[in-house]
Amino acid sequence: MANTGLFISFEGIDGSGKSTQARLLADALRAFGHTVLLTREPGGSPGAEDIRRLVLEGDPDRWSPETEILLFTAARRDHLEKTIRPALARGEIVITDRFADSTRMYQGIRRGAGADLRAMVDDLHTRMIGVEPDLTILIDIDAQTGHSRAITRAGTELRFEEMGTALQARMRDGFLALAAKHARFTVIDGARDTAAIAADVLAAVTAKLA
Repeated sequence: MANTGLFISFEGIDGSGKSTQARLLADALRAFGHTVLLTREPGGSPGAEDIRRLVLEGDPDRWSPETEILLFTAARRDHLEKTIRPALARGEIVITDRFADSTRMYQGIRRGAGADLRAMVDDLHTRMIGVEPDLTILIDIDAQTGHSRAITRAGTELRFEEMGTALQARMRDGFLALAAKHARFTVIDGARDTAAIAADVLAAVTAKLA
C-alpha cells in the first residue's frame, strides 16, 4: 500500500487503553506497508518532552488551569513544528496519543472551569496551532474502571490521575460531548478485550484511508 499522509489522534480518560491501541494501530499499519510516526502529548519533540515533566509530575494543584493551558499549548506548538508537520509532509501517517481535545477537557473543564477557560483553549488553539486531526479515535470507558487502572499503573506521571474519579467522570462526559459535535470523531467501546477494540480501530482507520 502506498504511503498516505493522515493525522490521527487518540483520546480518552486516563486508563482507557488509548496508548495501547495507538501502538497496536501503528504496528498494524506498518504491516500493511505504511510509514507511521507514533508520538504523544504532551511531548513528541525535545522541547515538548521538557514541558511534559513539568505538567505531569508533582502536586495536583501545582499549576492553575490558565498556566496549564499556556504550557500545553507551548508544548503542542513545538510538537507540531518539529514532529507532526514534517512527518505529514513526507506522506507519513501520524498517530498521536492525545492532542488538543485533551487540553479542552482537562484544562477547560476541571475545577469547575467555566466557558471562559474553554474559550481560552480554543482561542489559543486557533492562533497557535490551527490544525485538527483528520480522525480522532475516542476510546470510551467508565470513569471508575479507567481511574482504577490509571492509579495502579507504574510511573511518576500521576498528577491528573490523583485528581480523582469525579474529574475522570467529567472528562468522559466532555469527550463524548465533543464527539457528538465533530464528525472527525469515532467512538470505540473500550470495555472489551484488547483485540476486539483494535479490530474496530483498524476498521475505522482503513475506512478513512479509503
